[in-house]
Amino acid sequence: MTERIQSYVREPAKRIFAAELRDARHSFRVGEDEKSPTYVLLPTGERSNRIFIVGSLTQKEKVGEQHSMYRVRVADPTGTFFVTAGSYQPEAMQQVAKVEPPAFVAVVGKPNAYETPDGKVLISVRAETVTVVDRDIRDLWVLDSAEATLDRIDSFGESPDAEMAQKEYNPNLESYKKMVYDALVAIRP
Repeated sequence: MTERIQSYVREPAKRIFAAELRDARHSFRVGEDEKSPTYVLLPTGERSNRIFIVGSLTQKEKVGEQHSMYRVRVADPTGTFFVTAGSYQPEAMQQVAKVEPPAFVAVVGKPNAYETPDGKVLISVRAETVTVVDRDIRDLWVLDSAEATLDRIDSFGESPDAEMAQKEYNPNLESYKKMVYDALVAIRP
């Protein structure tokens, strides 16, 4: 019974800056069945199945006719997230349809890794929910994301995924500290 209940519990969404997600390129599945969760390994040593981002929706494009979807760009102080919302996420798709750029939005979604024809791995976010917010919410998210990132950096050696992150990325954790600093400076009044 406990296993069945745990399989329905959603994992908490991690707060992550665009610059760190852009550096991520390793994904893996835990479990053998088709419903097993897929994770993206963050360079700061933590796995993520869901993320929570806030930024300015700067561009929106509707793609396809029969199975249409939206591709949007959401910018935070460190870079840009590439977000999709399609027919498998009807709520998110309807929410995106109503937003006119530029607008601050909060997005909860799943990071997806895909390989380009030239061998690069890119990470996009498949939206589960998209909500219009204001600048104050965006600034609070930057503060929370800065704290979460610094916590991941501080506990890097103790993280169960740190060894895998070290092997995959050999991350320069100081560059992520600078990313946090730059993000905080960007929202300073």
